[in-house]
Amino acid sequence: MNRDFRYAPTINNHKSTINNHKSPGGLKMEKKVRAHAVIAGRVQGVFFRLETQRAAEGHGVFGWVRNKRDGNVEAVFEGDEKNVLSVLEWCKQGPPIAKVANVDVEWEDYSGEFSGFEITY
Repeated sequence: MNRDFRYAPTINNHKSTINNHKSPGGLKMEKKVRAHAVIAGRVQGVFFRLETQRAAEGHGVFGWVRNKRDGNVEAVFEGDEKNVLSVLEWCKQGPPIAKVANVDVEWEDYSGEFSGFEITY
């Protein structure tokens, strides 16, 4: 019997930990991160929260977004590092009628506390 195993999954009996971001099968997993962002500029009254929610959900990012009393928008994003970075990059532009002046980001410890992305008040 001639079998071609080039595409067969490899079974690895070595245990790995979340610290080195590898799955039990040895495949590299994406690093999970949490970003707390404050977006400044003309970001209220321009559908920024709704469009942020859409961007986050489209990238599989969890957390929340809300308007602040000072006219800024605040958000927390959690998920795979590359996806969170993509949403933060989107925040630099925002929806078409927004005028983003600054996106201030603080990196925090990933908590995994969210099961979706919500607009809060």
